[in-house]
Amino acid sequence: MSAPAIVAENLRQEFGDVVALDGFSLEVEPGTVVGLLGPNGAGKTTFVRVVATLLTPTAGRATVHGFDVVQEPLAVRRRIGLAGQFAAVDEELTGRENVEMIGLLYRLPAAEAKRRAAEVLERLSLTAAADRRVSTYSGGMRRRLDLGASLVGRPQVMLLDEPTTGLDPRTRQELWNTVEELRRDGTTVLLTTQYLEEADRLAQRIAVVDHGRIVAEGTAAELKATVGTEMLSVRVADAQRSGSAAAALAPLAAGDEPIVDAAAGEIRLAVADPSASAEAVRRLDAEQIAIAAIELQQPSLDDVFLTLTGRRAEDQTEGDERADPRRTQEAAA
Repeated sequence: MSAPAIVAENLRQEFGDVVALDGFSLEVEPGTVVGLLGPNGAGKTTFVRVVATLLTPTAGRATVHGFDVVQEPLAVRRRIGLAGQFAAVDEELTGRENVEMIGLLYRLPAAEAKRRAAEVLERLSLTAAADRRVSTYSGGMRRRLDLGASLVGRPQVMLLDEPTTGLDPRTRQELWNTVEELRRDGTTVLLTTQYLEEADRLAQRIAVVDHGRIVAEGTAAELKATVGTEMLSVRVADAQRSGSAAAALAPLAAGDEPIVDAAAGEIRLAVADPSASAEAVRRLDAEQIAIAAIELQQPSLDDVFLTLTGRRAEDQTEGDERADPRRTQEAAA
């Protein structure tokens, strides 16, 4: 087997009293898409910044294709591309000039920089707007241009830090297609995301991150299998009776206690027996708790995250991810 593209060993990152990474360990195989799934503040962006050589870890070690991110940062930067939530492009330049500039910073000959710029602009459907100033671009176009600039150096490893946050569905789909193309071309992709559908669609392996460490890892199917055979979802008519409903349904749970969303009046629990839905109706009827909706579903990644952490992946939480990681191609020169 080939050596891992990314290795993290017991990384710890402290910001004063805040511990952003706390024993974070991960291996990413070459040519795969690995998704880091977790809420803001979980440590995803901090890990990306360590791999991108933008942060020196407090403790632990990380490598990219065998090169240490602390001891050999230039070698790492020559092998990575980075695109994040915010497009790091120059609004005063045209799209083409932005991409060509990054190529020149990679020390490509001028003719090669122009050729590669034309390739990535076409790949991301930006050729028609290539000679317009970026200040005229939409947000989605800027995000695609930022990704294109990251690709001009043909990185072996692509770091995508929540690249689709805030994008419209069409632009998100376009970026998803690009990620799939990168994988088919042999590029390793580390993708951080809060979107369950995104991780399920793109990643061959998913690592669930919470409080600065990996709490579970596997394929989407493997992670879903840890929850239970099926999920029973019940929404009660009176949200104030959610607690009573959860107590009534608790004996039916195949694993952990029911997960309660009191504001929505929703209770979810893993069940082993499909007939549990009928029993749930009987139990709630006995407690005189009116049901607004009841459904038996296959487990989702959201159920995995709720089971592991007690909160949803999309929940916004305070944490260390305060700084926007910028693209690091400039440092490769």
